[in-house]
Amino acid sequence: MVELVHLSGRVWLYPHDPDPEAVRPSVAVIADDRGSVLVDAGNSPVHATEVQQAIAAAGLPAPTILVYTHHHWDHTWGASAWENVEVIAHTAAVDLLEAEAKRPWSHQYLRDQVAENPRLGPSFRARALAMPGWDGFEVIVPHRTFEDTLTLPTGVQLRHVGGNHAPDSLVVLDPESGVMLLGDCFYPPPFHLRTDSDGMDFGMVKRLLAERHAWYVDAHSPPRGSPDSET
Repeated sequence: MVELVHLSGRVWLYPHDPDPEAVRPSVAVIADDRGSVLVDAGNSPVHATEVQQAIAAAGLPAPTILVYTHHHWDHTWGASAWENVEVIAHTAAVDLLEAEAKRPWSHQYLRDQVAENPRLGPSFRARALAMPGWDGFEVIVPHRTFEDTLTLPTGVQLRHVGGNHAPDSLVVLDPESGVMLLGDCFYPPPFHLRTDSDGMDFGMVKRLLAERHAWYVDAHSPPRGSPDSET
């Protein structure tokens, strides 16, 4: 079983899968005696269940808040496996996830969509790999949203940054631990929407690094320590 990795302070990570075809991002847990905040839901109920087992094995409290860094499937499809959590996201995520929730998800639907648009292939093959079955699956729309910033009762800070990857992208900052969780905020658009001119948003990267947090964590890479951090 994969275990949670302690990063700093009260931040723990369930590591991403380095296989790019798996599209399995890291999931973060920010936990102390005030409770646990989960950052991203996992790419499927199976993934979410593995994270739940790792949280229990680490002796951390079960999450009561689940934050979506953005609406993409690999960050939200595990949400139906999380019980008794309040799901929080940026306002722009609501319409996007409501549209996703109306789709007739199944392996046949995935095949049909790829046949119509082959550029969907990498993403939709990864979805098929993540979902051995569809019983009980649903796309969970956020219970609470915000526009610019939101500070949770545990002191965790959420900030909308947008960007080309997803309009609802937000970053999650735990000042007590010196950790900023980035999701995919500086990535180019998804493959099926990407043009030859699209690339990483290095302007956004530069602005976030200028804040000089001790750790920066995007969802598909190992954590990066800030070399000039004072934290």
